[in-house]
Amino acid sequence: MQAIILAAGMGKRLGELTKNNTKCMVEVGGVRLIERALRILDRKKLSRIILVVGYQHKNLVSFVDSLCLKTPVEYIVNDVYHKTNNIFSLSLAKDQMMQEDTLLLESDLIFEENLIDMLLEDDRDTLALVDKFENWMDGTCIVVDQDDNITDFIPGKLLKYHEKEHYYKTVNIYKFGAQFSRDVYVPFLEAYAKVMGNNEYYETVIKLILMLDKNTMKAKRLNGELWYEIDDIQDLDIAQTLFIEDDVERYHHLMQRYGGYWRFPHLQDYCYLVNPYFPTKRMQEEMESNFDVLVRQYPSGMTVNTLLAAKSFDVHEEHIVIGNGAAELIKGLLEELNGKLGVIRPTFEEYPNRWEKDVIAYDCTENDFSYTDSQLIQYFTENPVDTLVFINPDNPTGHCMDADGIKSLLQWSKECGINLIVDESFLDFADTEDLSLLSEQVLKENRNLYVVKSISKSYGVPGLRLGILASGNTDMIEHLKKDVSIWNINSMAEFFMQILDKYKSDYTDSLRKIKEERSRFFDELCMIENLKVYPSQANYFMCEILDGMSSEALAGRLLKKNILIKDLTGKIHNGKHYIRLAVRGEEENRRLVEKLKVCMKQ
Repeated sequence: MQAIILAAGMGKRLGELTKNNTKCMVEVGGVRLIERALRILDRKKLSRIILVVGYQHKNLVSFVDSLCLKTPVEYIVNDVYHKTNNIFSLSLAKDQMMQEDTLLLESDLIFEENLIDMLLEDDRDTLALVDKFENWMDGTCIVVDQDDNITDFIPGKLLKYHEKEHYYKTVNIYKFGAQFSRDVYVPFLEAYAKVMGNNEYYETVIKLILMLDKNTMKAKRLNGELWYEIDDIQDLDIAQTLFIEDDVERYHHLMQRYGGYWRFPHLQDYCYLVNPYFPTKRMQEEMESNFDVLVRQYPSGMTVNTLLAAKSFDVHEEHIVIGNGAAELIKGLLEELNGKLGVIRPTFEEYPNRWEKDVIAYDCTENDFSYTDSQLIQYFTENPVDTLVFINPDNPTGHCMDADGIKSLLQWSKECGINLIVDESFLDFADTEDLSLLSEQVLKENRNLYVVKSISKSYGVPGLRLGILASGNTDMIEHLKKDVSIWNINSMAEFFMQILDKYKSDYTDSLRKIKEERSRFFDELCMIENLKVYPSQANYFMCEILDGMSSEALAGRLLKKNILIKDLTGKIHNGKHYIRLAVRGEEENRRLVEKLKVCMKQ
C-alpha cells in the first residue's frame, strides 16, 4: 500500500497565509497540515508516499525532507499548477497508481488518524470515505444506499436542502485498488482529460465511472470521526478549535466563541439556556414559509415593534421597549444610571460587566446559595447602592424568591429611592405562578422598577435575538427607544412576535413539559455519585463536584464526547468546583447522565 497526496494548489482564499507557501503548509495548533498527515501515514508501514507538488514546491519539499520520515517520500512536480486542476496533478501519478494499492488524499485536509485506519482495515479494495452532509460542506454531494453503493451525485447548485438528511459528502480520502486503477480509473482519466482538458477535477471521473457501474467503488461511512477541509480563514478557525489536543484548552477555546455552535454539528449544548420545547414544529414551519419575504424586506421601526411587545406582554406601549436580545437593553439602561450597582453573586455577569462604576456584591455562597428578601435588604441597607439587580430565578443557582419576598424587596427599594432591575428571563419556568412584576399596574406604581426579560431564553429562539425591558419610567423608556438603532430587530424576529399570540397555548404546554422533565432530570442527576445537585426553578441545574475532580477537567472530558457544559468555578470563589447543566429533552438528558457517570469515574 502506498499513499498519494495532491499538494500542488495555491490556496488563494487563505490570503496572506499562502503568500509564500502552499496551503498544506498552514498551521493548525502549531502543526502544519502536511506534517500532521505525513506523521499519520508514516505510522502505517506504507511502501512509499508520493507528493504531487506545484506552487512554492521548493519550500514544501525542503520542509518534508526535514521531517526525517521512515517511509520513503517521492515528489512529482506539476509545473503548470496555475493553469490546471487536480485532474492533471493526479494524472502525473497515474503510473505509480497502477503499480499498487493507493491511499489518495488531498493536502488541505485535517483529520483523525482513525480515518486512515478505517480504510486500511476494510477488506474492500476500492473505497471512498464519506460523511453525513452538514451545512459547512461545499460542493457535490452523494447519495448512498444500504449496500454502500454511491447511487447519485448532486452538484452543489442543485442541492435540495430540505432533503439534506439523505446526503453524504466525500471526505476526499480514498482507497484505490491497483487493479481498479489499471483497468478502470486511469483509462477513464486519460479519456476524460483528452476530451475535457486538464482544468477539471479527478472526482468527476469517479462520478462518470459510478454512473456506469455503481459497484465499482463503495462508500465507507464515518460515525462522528473528526475531519475538516480548509479553504479559507473561517475553515482554519474552526479546525483550530476541533483539533486542539488538550481537552481543557479546547473547552476554553470553544467557550470563547460565545455561540455559533451550529458550526460544530455533532456538539450537544448544555451550556446555553433555552426552552427545548418551543417553538413548536408548526410555528417553525410558518416562519420558514415566510422566509423569502422576510429576508428580502426591511423590518418595521421601533414604534410598530413596540406595539407587538406591548400586545404580547399586556402593558402599555410607553412602558416597554424591545431589543436585539436583552443584552442590548441591559447595556443601554446601565449606561444611563449612575452611582453604585448592587448584585447578588454568583450572578449573570452581563450586569456588572456593563457597569463602569462601583459594584457592591452580596455573596450568597453560604446556606447553599439561598437567600431571603430580609437578608438582601439588611445587606444593601448597610452597604447602600443606587441600583440593585435582582435576577429571579437567579443565574446560575436557579434560586427563586417567593411572591412575598419580591413585594418586600420592591417596597423597600421604592422607599429608599433605589432603582430595582428585576431580570425575569427564567421566571416562566418556575413552578409558582404570579411571581412576575411585568404588569401595567405594578409598573405605574413603581417608576424605580425595570423589568428585563430575555425572549430568546424562555421562548427558545436565541438566534432571533429578542428581549424586552419594561418600566413605569416613561422618560427612560423613550430614551432607550431613541438610543437603539432604527432597525434594532430583524424581520424574522418581528414576525415571530407578530404570530406569537397564536401559539400561546403551545408555549404554556412547553413550560409544563420542561417542568416535568426538570423534576425527572433532577432525580437522575442526584443519583450520580459525588455530584451535589442544587434545586432549581429555572431550566438548568447548578452542581457541585465532590470527589476532587476539577470542573474544567470534567468539562473537557465531556467535550471530548461532544457535550458542552458550563464551568462555573470561575464565578464562585470558595475553593469548590461547580458546573451548570441546561435542561433539554428527556432523551438528551438521559444521554448526558450516562456520559456524566463515565466521565466522573475516569
